[in-house]
Amino acid sequence: MQADLKTFAALGCYGMSVLTALPIQNTCGVKHCYALPLQSIQDQLETIFEDITPHSIKIGMLFSSEIIECVADFLEKHAKHIPIVLDPVMVAKSGDNLLLPDAIDALKEKLIPLSRLITPNLPEAKVLLQNIVPEQGNFEDIADALLTLGSEYVLLKGGHVEGLESNDLLADQHHRHIWLKSTRIQSKNTHGTGCTLSAAIAALLARGYSMEQATQQAKQYLLAAIEGAKHHSIGKGQGSVHHFHAWWDSLARTS
Repeated sequence: MQADLKTFAALGCYGMSVLTALPIQNTCGVKHCYALPLQSIQDQLETIFEDITPHSIKIGMLFSSEIIECVADFLEKHAKHIPIVLDPVMVAKSGDNLLLPDAIDALKEKLIPLSRLITPNLPEAKVLLQNIVPEQGNFEDIADALLTLGSEYVLLKGGHVEGLESNDLLADQHHRHIWLKSTRIQSKNTHGTGCTLSAAIAALLARGYSMEQATQQAKQYLLAAIEGAKHHSIGKGQGSVHHFHAWWDSLARTS
């Protein structure tokens, strides 16, 4: 949530949040995760929509099938024409589970069909496809298989693939494939990369960018945020990317 709001602000959007669960974590890992009452989630959604209609929606950690159903039911009624970016968060950077195993079916059946874009990494894609990965892991085939779950677009992230590059693939229901290629940045401060990327895409969609433009610009923003944090030392584990890299350097003292 903190990464999302920082990203929205950095990209010129006013972010509004709906807290669906409370993860207790630091740079070393997740200590615990508490589910929130479903009525509190419903109340948050209703309070936002009765005042301001969002230009886009980003969905991250949802934790349980009950929470997924609550959010999906509301969005189906009130957000049919709002682009939804779904980051299917399942596991934290530390390896801790952020989505209960029995909630995966609800995610696939309830929320993915409502989404304009889903942004899974390769491990998440394998879970969504029930570990049946076509063509020995060919990215284009995997992305096409993910599209059968019902979203309009898929951004399959390649950060888990070893090598000097970190390439992502944007695919759509018209069988178009657009590669977003980049050199891998070596840094231990990569906490929040997935959240930041999906939030950046949602922010740019809200500002009127096309999906192709939004994903390309969001990746450039993320790369700069990773580069800007690679020499920082925050916490004992994996530090965050630098969401405000473009501003903080300009505010540095020159005396």
